[in-house]
Amino acid sequence: MADNWKRAALLVIDMQNDFILPGSPMYVAGGEAIVPSVMEIIRVARERGMLVVWVVREHDPLGRDVELFRRHMYGDGKAKPTSNGTKGAELVDGLVIKEGDYKLVKTRFSAFFATNLQSLLRSNGIEDIVVVGVQTPNCIRQTVYDAVALDYKSVTVIIDATAAAAPEVHIANIYDMTNIGVSTPTVQEWSSSDS
Repeated sequence: MADNWKRAALLVIDMQNDFILPGSPMYVAGGEAIVPSVMEIIRVARERGMLVVWVVREHDPLGRDVELFRRHMYGDGKAKPTSNGTKGAELVDGLVIKEGDYKLVKTRFSAFFATNLQSLLRSNGIEDIVVVGVQTPNCIRQTVYDAVALDYKSVTVIIDATAAAAPEVHIANIYDMTNIGVSTPTVQEWSSSDS
């Protein structure tokens, strides 16, 4: 089974201060509660020898690379969420990029859009993707749908290591992803499985 895990990658999506900490400009209400679960999944993934990919948003402080609908948040005196080099763009306390991990910067919902994620995964022999982080209807969902469209052998979303602004939104999106063949185990179920 060890060889199977080497063909899998863990994508840790947007576990940054500006998404996780209460009062932050992009706060996801369910985000803080999943930090221990995300930490556990990362621990197990590393133990299994999986590639850990930290998918983070980092934007130009002037907002030149931000979606049009968010540009109003940038400029003089504005929040400027996840701007390069700010505390808000840093990973939340307890999450640490280690040697052998990979940091991928994105500027849109999907981790595949306008990034090198596809070439990184394919060149490392990755066939299976496991996803954790925030937020379920946006970055999680878009990344997962793209992974399915790109024909990854299996795509897994850990249901209690992902979160949305509201539990009902999270559950509805998990339901939709399950309907396209995405596996949705709990932390416990995934951590105790051997494939």
